[in-house]
Amino acid sequence: MADPQAVTPDTARTDARRRHDPGVRGFASDNYAGAHPEVMAALALANGGHQVAYGEDVYTEHLQRVMHSHFGPTAEAFPVFNGTGANVTALQSLTDRWGAVICAESAHINVDEGGAPERMAGLKLLTVPTPDGKLTPELIDRQAFGWEDEHRAMPQVVSITQNTELGTVYTVEEIRAIVEHAHGLGMKVHLDGARIANAAASLDVPMRAFTNAVGVDVMSFGGTKNGMLFGECVIALNPDVARHMKHLRKMSMQLASKMRFVSVQFEALLAKDLWLRNARHANAMAQRLAEGVRAVDGVEILYPVQANGVFARLPQEVTRRLQERFRFYFWDEAAGVVRWMCSFDTTEDDVDAFVLALKEEMTHGRG
Repeated sequence: MADPQAVTPDTARTDARRRHDPGVRGFASDNYAGAHPEVMAALALANGGHQVAYGEDVYTEHLQRVMHSHFGPTAEAFPVFNGTGANVTALQSLTDRWGAVICAESAHINVDEGGAPERMAGLKLLTVPTPDGKLTPELIDRQAFGWEDEHRAMPQVVSITQNTELGTVYTVEEIRAIVEHAHGLGMKVHLDGARIANAAASLDVPMRAFTNAVGVDVMSFGGTKNGMLFGECVIALNPDVARHMKHLRKMSMQLASKMRFVSVQFEALLAKDLWLRNARHANAMAQRLAEGVRAVDGVEILYPVQANGVFARLPQEVTRRLQERFRFYFWDEAAGVVRWMCSFDTTEDDVDAFVLALKEEMTHGRG
């Protein structure tokens, strides 16, 4: 007897249709958000007809000029598929086979990329514990030694994240000090800018102020968390870094054949001020969330809320009940620490509803 639940070619063939409620939003990740309508419109404009593949298209060519307006005339952009690929490609451009990268213990390249920088790029990560996710020259010096010791991986790069995995933001002067210190020791500097727009919005400065203007050598530029559908970008700020980047991108499996569809999204973000509007809005929603949370007895905000994330500690049983109403993640489950992220499409009503639910769950069972 045929299984009435079996999927056959006939039953599986259905028209494309919306399979989720677009009115449902949570606080799990800014990657959960969809694409901004202006980005979707740009993708439609780039569609149709034929364009040369692998980055020889007119959109990728124009993207170089857009990037120059933000990061100076020597900046060279290399669109890639995703953030891990951007970091792996960028770090390879700065390291020899025996090289090592100094980073914060909490850095995304250390804790959230499945070991890809070490496995795929063939480098060693030298980590440093930090109280707030930020490196300093003094912290860098804990790992910056042993260049002539063949028994130790050679420190060649300092990698910082702007803004950090803990939601904190480096000031321009803090990054300048790191770059000057690293360069003085003969090392290069990589900036993981998965949320670089949020950092610039928080500091109220152009992105160039804490990248090319202070001597950062290469950066990973994030677009997906700020309204793009897919795609990130490696930007070589030091011209020497760009020499072999196209070969490294290919070897790292990050060369898109239809690259125009990545490049045109960055143009939509960066040619005008969409990147800044999106980031300012996400940051403002995080501030609204933090203000609401501070009024809830028994909830502790752990780090300064400087971008679009809020880190807090609350009872685990409250977290589990609240997660049944809104999506968000534990950051450190054993310690009861959670992370709440806001996005370009987070609304004031979303924030207020979440704070109300938090208050309800905190008072649940107190009688």
